[in-house]
Amino acid sequence: MKRQISSQVKRLGSRIRLGLFSRSFLLLGALMLVSLGAWLQVFFSMEVGPRATQMAQRVASSVSITRSALIYAPPSVRPTLLLDLATKESLRVQPREANDRYEPLPHSNYWNRVSAEIRKRLGPHTLVAWTVNTSPGIWVSFEIDNDRYWLVFDRDQLGLRAGFEWVGWAATALLLALIGSAISVRFVNRPLAQLAQVARQMARGETPSPLPERGPREIRDMNIAFNRMARDLRQTEADREIMLAGISHDLRTPLARMRLEIEMSDVSDDTRQAIDEDLAQIDHTIGQLMEYARPAGAIPTQGVDLSRVLQDLFERERTHTESLGGYLSASIPPGLSARIATHDLKRVVSNLIENARRYGRSPNDGKAHIHLSAKVEGDTVIIEISDQGVGIAHEDIDRLLRPFSRGELARTGGSGAGLGLSIVERLLGQVGGRFKLISRPVGGLTARIELPRSRA
Repeated sequence: MKRQISSQVKRLGSRIRLGLFSRSFLLLGALMLVSLGAWLQVFFSMEVGPRATQMAQRVASSVSITRSALIYAPPSVRPTLLLDLATKESLRVQPREANDRYEPLPHSNYWNRVSAEIRKRLGPHTLVAWTVNTSPGIWVSFEIDNDRYWLVFDRDQLGLRAGFEWVGWAATALLLALIGSAISVRFVNRPLAQLAQVARQMARGETPSPLPERGPREIRDMNIAFNRMARDLRQTEADREIMLAGISHDLRTPLARMRLEIEMSDVSDDTRQAIDEDLAQIDHTIGQLMEYARPAGAIPTQGVDLSRVLQDLFERERTHTESLGGYLSASIPPGLSARIATHDLKRVVSNLIENARRYGRSPNDGKAHIHLSAKVEGDTVIIEISDQGVGIAHEDIDRLLRPFSRGELARTGGSGAGLGLSIVERLLGQVGGRFKLISRPVGGLTARIELPRSRA
């Protein structure tokens, strides 16, 4: 029974997406209802027998006393005696006719026992009726010599009046139990709610507030471990920033000296140009590694105006693209917004435009033709960066999204660390976005960004 209730509560919770507090409360409430129902069933089952015997004994005593009083009372005082019984004892004596129409007692455990006990005490030929000639009451037959009578009782005197009182007490007990369950479930779920809140703060890149290190032993140990983990993560983050700054300085300083020495050295222009390109490639690889290691910015609490950010980025990237002999166009409607840090959005789109400039050159003229577009589909903002290059095979798309994976030379025509797409996917994943690569049949590649739409 408990397993069935638990499974039903779980299915109900999965359909209407209830929280842990609601699920726990519903489960405890359902178990209490079942327990209370079983307890009431046992109580009434145990009460029916003694109560039926008591009521049957009362009926038999009343019938015997009434019969004896009518037998030994003089005929002149019998009407006064019958009036006193009807007014003071709520007992009515009526003659029993042969053509009386009567309805038997209701078929229930209690009334069956009452009827059986009355016949056991007054005789097997005693009639017990629910109504006689459509008149309600508890009608019991008896005889005096050759005369037959009905003794009529009020139903309220013989019924299970206490049952309704017990239902009221049971409802009160259930209400108090549910209130206690709500308080206890709230007490248990409160530390979990606090843990979920600080976990969301960490996911947004914020510094979480420390959890209280008190309460039950299990909760206290969990909060202590989480606080220690949060401190270690903050320290690791700080150490990583220092390390990245040191690596960038220690690697790029020798590269700058090498460029200066090459410019001052007595080598041919072709050799100088080749070495300079190699150094530029090393510098680009270092930049990608630093970009991949740099953490994402904090998620803003409100939506960011994507249209303005994309327009500013387009103006900057168009000048740079044209200086390299390429073309960059855009179609950006106003009013687009999503919850993503401005710096992260610029990192994502700049990475994709840089990839298109490097690896998406048209095979016709050897130049990069790039188009930046944005639109809204339902609750999603879609940003696309398309080129007119040779594209990539469909089976290579998943591989290219992995870190340090690069496309074939026919697509890339260059070298790199293979981290650009991984950086894009990681930054989008932290804000609930998605990233797709779509190779068009007519040629070229489309990088598709999907972000949940929000209010600006």
